[in-house]
Amino acid sequence: MNATTPNARTTQLLQRLGEAVEGSDAMLPDEAARILTASRFVTECLERWPLEAVRDALQGLEDPLDPGALMAALLPDGGPEDEEAYLRQLRYLRNRAMVHLAWRAMDGRDDLEATLSGLSGLARQCIGQALQRALRRCTERFGTPRDRSGAEVPCIVLGMGKLGGGELNFSSDVDLLLFYGAAGQCDGTAETANEQYFAQVVRLLTRYLAEPTPNGFCFRVDWALRPFGGSGPAAMHFAAAEDYYQSHGREWERYAMIKADVVAGDQAAGRRFLDMLQPFVYRRYLDYTAIESLRDLKRRIAEDAARRRQRDNIKLGRGGIRDLEFVVQAFQLIRGGQETSLRGRSLRTTLAALGTGGHLPADQVAALDAAYVLLRRVENALQMRADQQTHALPENAEERAAVAAALDSDWDAMMQSLNAAREHVASAFDDLFADPEAGQEEGAHGLEAVERLWQSDLTAAAAAEQLQPHFSEDDALRATQAVERLRQSKLVRDMRELSQTRLMELISRLFDESSEVAAPGKALVRAMEVIERLAGRSTYVSLLRESASARGQLLRLCMASPWITHLLAQQPMLLDQLLDSRALYEPPDRDAMSAELARRLDAMSASDLEGRMNLLRRFRQEIMLRVAAADRLAELPLPKVSDRLTWLAETILEATIEEVWREMRAEYGSPRRADGSEAGFAVIGYGKLGGIEMGYGSDLDVVFLHDCDDQDGDTVEGRRSVANAVWFSRFAQRLVHWLSTQTAAGRAYEVDLQLRPSGSAGLLVTSLDSFTHYQRNKAWTWEHQALVRARHVCGDSGIGEGFRQLRHELLCREREPAQLAGEIVAMRDKMRQHLDKSSDSHWDLKQGAGGLADLEFATQFLVLRHAAHHPGLTEWSDQWRQTDALVEAGILEGGQAEAAIGAYRELRALVHERALDEAEGLVPVGTAEEARRSVQALWQLCTEAAAPRDAS
Repeated sequence: MNATTPNARTTQLLQRLGEAVEGSDAMLPDEAARILTASRFVTECLERWPLEAVRDALQGLEDPLDPGALMAALLPDGGPEDEEAYLRQLRYLRNRAMVHLAWRAMDGRDDLEATLSGLSGLARQCIGQALQRALRRCTERFGTPRDRSGAEVPCIVLGMGKLGGGELNFSSDVDLLLFYGAAGQCDGTAETANEQYFAQVVRLLTRYLAEPTPNGFCFRVDWALRPFGGSGPAAMHFAAAEDYYQSHGREWERYAMIKADVVAGDQAAGRRFLDMLQPFVYRRYLDYTAIESLRDLKRRIAEDAARRRQRDNIKLGRGGIRDLEFVVQAFQLIRGGQETSLRGRSLRTTLAALGTGGHLPADQVAALDAAYVLLRRVENALQMRADQQTHALPENAEERAAVAAALDSDWDAMMQSLNAAREHVASAFDDLFADPEAGQEEGAHGLEAVERLWQSDLTAAAAAEQLQPHFSEDDALRATQAVERLRQSKLVRDMRELSQTRLMELISRLFDESSEVAAPGKALVRAMEVIERLAGRSTYVSLLRESASARGQLLRLCMASPWITHLLAQQPMLLDQLLDSRALYEPPDRDAMSAELARRLDAMSASDLEGRMNLLRRFRQEIMLRVAAADRLAELPLPKVSDRLTWLAETILEATIEEVWREMRAEYGSPRRADGSEAGFAVIGYGKLGGIEMGYGSDLDVVFLHDCDDQDGDTVEGRRSVANAVWFSRFAQRLVHWLSTQTAAGRAYEVDLQLRPSGSAGLLVTSLDSFTHYQRNKAWTWEHQALVRARHVCGDSGIGEGFRQLRHELLCREREPAQLAGEIVAMRDKMRQHLDKSSDSHWDLKQGAGGLADLEFATQFLVLRHAAHHPGLTEWSDQWRQTDALVEAGILEGGQAEAAIGAYRELRALVHERALDEAEGLVPVGTAEEARRSVQALWQLCTEAAAPRDAS
């Protein structure tokens, strides 16, 4: 039978439609016969409705559906009070809207987006109206739900899946979750807990939407996605839900929450609730557990579909709608934490963002988008046939003809296009979800030996023998012993078998792939240190198991440095950095560091003090890893290494000052100067921070200054006030606490305040006036010597300028050369006596004769000796530019300066190298001999100028 040739039933209905529009402005659509043949649902509705309703339905087809207007017209003021009448009218409204949407979809006036949007908008209107009715009924019975403070408790309904994404199909059920503001009691006459109140709301809402009646249903409702599933409460308050998702949330729940949206209830409360869930759904790191979880979920779905013989299921079958959703949502779960453009609820919008972001080729995005449109149109055609939730392609000729008619096509042409579309989807799915085990070389040395060792078929010694000649005897044994130790640990013994297998597979791949680096044994042994520390963290095991690139970077970095190895082992979150090799070896500049840290802090709750402290620490570790990687493997020059490590310290200091200032201001208000303006605070950096030569383990040598001239006055605009001097003291204490306290993420920096006026006996923070008085009248020579390498680092610029002027004044003082040299030599001798670790066989790079300390002291002597007549010597605080300035002033000859800078560069590079090797600053005697002689020659300028010292 030809689908466009009307049968007797269709002919009779066409006559009825003609009667309905007779004498009205409505016209019988030209496509009526094809549409009625295609949709039994539309046919039955138009047969059942009175002629007036049919006329209204046909008249409305000229315009797109407006669910809100239709609701206002058919269910004004919340609908009739009688429950049965309400159910009847709500179902009539739903069917009127569905006929409208089906007709316009089949006659081509609505594209796919309009159809899906209309269906989703209709569902939202029905759910919202039904929720208001359910709340009203429950409040009449129980009273208003209130929290412990007496405030009214809001509630929200989340729409999941296609409803949340605005992509609802024709006969879809709606997946809903209901949450409410807080625990408490209703204010009715009987004591009713809020939990009972909202459970009753869920029951009524379900009845209004889903209860079958002679007029059908409105929407099938599924609450199975709620916390703890069917065994959990019908509704849950916000705090309990937050605890659930943080403590018990599973991977599939992250997947489900991607499209979650507030479809009814308190919109503002709903936004806050979804914002709270963002860290659960979108991890800050690139999350490769999503690939594995979705692969397993898809496998189970495919097995279930096969059992039910649903290979022609356009949703669950190969290359179907679910496969395409998995492709897009896998990228969202993996990268959405870092790329907000991938957090959209609409599949097509997110698919386009994957193309824009370079994650999928443009031609593939276009093909997948076209496939999605066709799959969804076929899905709707199947369901418009009889308003049934089906995804199976029909087998009999009549049903096939009806589906083809709905699409204004013929079956064979439709199937040809559909099969091509499904192949595009299947190919994309296979590319993304290919099992990393595929293509593993059988008998590869790592795979075979580690598998047998893991299964206790080989001892560590026997496995080590099999790994030779790929590794040295010692490296092979150390690596296999690490595997054996890990396999026998309680952590691994307590793992599920699947987790053990995945861990073993990761280790096997590291054994095999270590042969691709220059020192495979060293790389593998160190990489095993990292694996031992993260073995119980499935996220990181999955990341490394899934990503060959990340494993390669891990082996390279571990080979390059034990310091990097231990950093990765202690802070496995840093493994995220291994996925982007370009960024890994290109550490950011000063502005980029500040902008990125500010962005991350802005994205975190201001009240989460511990989280913000940890963020500062992890940011520091991340940048230090990138600097170390570029230092060791990308040949980042020494000055750029020091610059970036110094910029990092400055960035952390600036951010920490802002954090602590905000915290103190909220509690105590702000300190004021005598003129009423807010007092300022500044950090003066000394030593390596001041000299712009921070290393990997450098402390912060700092002095804190303020400019408050009314220290006995009280702070203003806080919850309580304290004296200004007390405020600054507490501020300094908190600042040091924020920087140096050990948390789960480690420390930011150790802070050394010994260079403040009067040392450890002095105040933690000093006014600029007091600092000036001390430096002019009480400071020792060594304190002025320390000023040579001091500078304003961050904080109030006015204080910074005051310090710069004071430093210039003090350094330019006239000094008696012999006395100055004598004091500096005496101080250096004292330091060498206590700190020099040189021996007959080894030389101390820093404190040994001709080491970095001698070079720094010699330069400081020359600056203090000559700045009175050459004030330009005070401009810089770093060794390199101070040496250049000494040449410009004619104090050093070009050859002397070149030798000094060359020595400085070589010795600093050795210090960095020793730090990354986690070795002491001792090198064999004879190392850097020429640099050492150059430093000794410069130091001799100081010793020769020293006044004769009393031999007694």
